[in-house]
Amino acid sequence: MLDALLLRGTHSAEMPLMEKITTHVLDTASGKPAVGVRIRLFHDDSPLADFTTNHDGRCDSPLITNPAAGRYQLVFSVGEYFRAQGVDSPFLDEVPIHFTVSPDQSYHIPLLCSPWSYSTYRGS
Repeated sequence: MLDALLLRGTHSAEMPLMEKITTHVLDTASGKPAVGVRIRLFHDDSPLADFTTNHDGRCDSPLITNPAAGRYQLVFSVGEYFRAQGVDSPFLDEVPIHFTVSPDQSYHIPLLCSPWSYSTYRGS
C-alpha cells in the first residue's frame, strides 16, 4: 500500500513519505541507457555508497533514503563505461556532480553523457 501511495505522491500521517536520492545514466552517443556505470555517493567528502547501473541505466534501489541535509557528491565513472563500449580514449573519465540536500526533499539527478560531454539536472 505504501508503494501505491508513493507513486501517487500522497501520504498519510501513519505512513511517512520516504525522501531519497536517485539517478539514472543515458548514453547520448548511442541513444540508450548506460549499463554498467559505476556510481559513488559521498556526503561531506565521506563515502556512503557504491552502485552500478542496471539494464535500464538505473540503480536497483535508491542511492540513499532519508538523506541528512548537507553537501553531497555523485561520481560517475563514465570513462570506464565508454572504454568498455569500444571508445579508445574518451575525453571524460569521471564526472563529479556536487549538490546540496535540504531537509524533507527527494532528489533525482540524471546524467546524460557521451564520451565528450555531459549534462545533468534536478529531475523529479
